[in-house]
Amino acid sequence: MQIIPAIDLLEGRCVRLYQGDYDKSQVFSNNPADVAKQWVEEGATRLHVVDLDGAKAGKLVNLTAIEAIVNAVPVPIEVGGGLRTQDSVRQLFNLGVEWGILGTVAVEQPQLVQQLSQEFPGQIIVGIDARDGKVATRGWLETSEVLAIQLAVQMQELGAASIIYTDIHRDGTLSGPNLEALRELANAVNIPVIASGGVSSVTDLLSLLALEPQGVLSTIVGRALYTGDISLKEALRAVGDGRIQDIPPNLDFSTFA
Repeated sequence: MQIIPAIDLLEGRCVRLYQGDYDKSQVFSNNPADVAKQWVEEGATRLHVVDLDGAKAGKLVNLTAIEAIVNAVPVPIEVGGGLRTQDSVRQLFNLGVEWGILGTVAVEQPQLVQQLSQEFPGQIIVGIDARDGKVATRGWLETSEVLAIQLAVQMQELGAASIIYTDIHRDGTLSGPNLEALRELANAVNIPVIASGGVSSVTDLLSLLALEPQGVLSTIVGRALYTGDISLKEALRAVGDGRIQDIPPNLDFSTFA
């Protein structure tokens, strides 16, 4: 299973939020590019970057920090937060970002997901952030009536390359991932699912590894890496480096991201 370290950007700094609460942020570094280098030096093969200011503002805000990260490391980077127009996605890709993560627009403008998936095949990921099974939008500040599984199926039909599923109640809490919700969602789609939220130990990673046959192929890890609850090097030794060996028979890898 591929482990993807998270770098959350708030006012140009690397922070972690508790359950997505902007008022409960903890600063871990004033130089996100240095953080990116550290994770790559420890073995990361991909990085997950979120523009928290952008998610709230509805437009990219931390472009300078994102560009610095792209230029600092040789691994591919996925970025989300504030991507609500075609131009914003193109802007990211012009910087050298590999994947764009769409969240709010998946609910509010699903046709944009389809358009961008056609323009950038294999590069559009949909981030589904759920609170009690319902999708949250606009930086997790609002909760819709859309069910996470229904949205995942719709996004697959519109061409999304993969799904990032985050349980907001678990995010930043070190309370463990929501395995049941992940299993249900992964069984509902045939594109790869990336787990996010709550990972606190290598034991949690091994539990997620057991979901790989259902299509949960990667996991994003944030706070646990920053607090030292998980050593990236040790975690990679425990669950592997993300190279796919056994392919689930029902999984569509033509759009793998």
